[in-house]
Amino acid sequence: MKIELFDFELPEELIAQTPLSHRDESKLLVLNRQTGVIEHRKFKNIIEYLQPGDALVLNDTKVLPARLYGHKKETGAKVEVLLLKQLDNNRWETLVKPGKKLRVGHEVVFGDGLLTGIVENTTEVGGRIIRFQYDGIFNEILDKLGNMPLPPYIKEQLEDKDRYQTVYAKNVGSSAAPTAGLHFTEELLNQIRQKGINIVYITLHVGLGTFRPVSVENIEEHQMHAEYFSMTKEAAETLNKTKDLKRKIIAVGTTSVRTLETIVDKQTGRFMPKDGWTDIFIYPGFEFKAIDGMITNFHLPKSSLVMLVSALAKRENIMNAYQEAIKNRYRFYSFGDAMFIY
Repeated sequence: MKIELFDFELPEELIAQTPLSHRDESKLLVLNRQTGVIEHRKFKNIIEYLQPGDALVLNDTKVLPARLYGHKKETGAKVEVLLLKQLDNNRWETLVKPGKKLRVGHEVVFGDGLLTGIVENTTEVGGRIIRFQYDGIFNEILDKLGNMPLPPYIKEQLEDKDRYQTVYAKNVGSSAAPTAGLHFTEELLNQIRQKGINIVYITLHVGLGTFRPVSVENIEEHQMHAEYFSMTKEAAETLNKTKDLKRKIIAVGTTSVRTLETIVDKQTGRFMPKDGWTDIFIYPGFEFKAIDGMITNFHLPKSSLVMLVSALAKRENIMNAYQEAIKNRYRFYSFGDAMFIY
């Protein structure tokens, strides 16, 4: 399948640079994946499409303030380090700028020496393996020194770091937020519970590779980066009960979809407690076994994410919905508006 099939022109002014002041005031495009029929609502109206006994699945990962600014000890040259994956207690896979000048053996200093790092190795994609040295608790030091790893199209740092976290963020480990969940407020989640809808939490630590455009001409040749996931026994039991009662499982975000479709037994449709790594790539032709619908933001052209939603709702329906969103001035990407596919 050709990558050009998932391309579209997006006016730059529709790329959301800042979050709305109220999370659930985002626009909501509702798409019937069978008929292609579209409705325009507000995100807080999502509760009208959820029924008692349904399960709403949320990714409770928490974003690390993973972007660090420091300098080379040897020369004082400025260095930017982005944490990607923890390899053990003190060693991390990272991306660095400027990469060519940061070689194995170089030492980087952050926060006047509160944190230092030694470059131990390089990675296949041009990153660096860095061993950090510090006194105290690493995550507390990150809270002091780190910045949120906002996407490159967002030019300013957030005054409120929590605005790039979901209100239910719990398990630290992501390089990026599961942005479909940014629309939920505590009040809306309470209303959903009161309606008799089960809220299920799973974890997938989002890696930056998820958001990169697919670069190969034939999408079947694209390789996803592996990301860590976890599902508890309680979550699995609730999802299995939902299926037994013939109610719907609605995933919030592509990360939740990928986790659920990784864990579900392809023969029985059952879930079990599990943790591990997934590099599942979902594109048209994929047979969904776990979900009945999803809530998502609007994604980059030619990205693996727009391919995933096209697999669920048919490419023609998604491309039509995206054109409708552009026509109606929906906000796109991380801080943008939302779409509900059912």
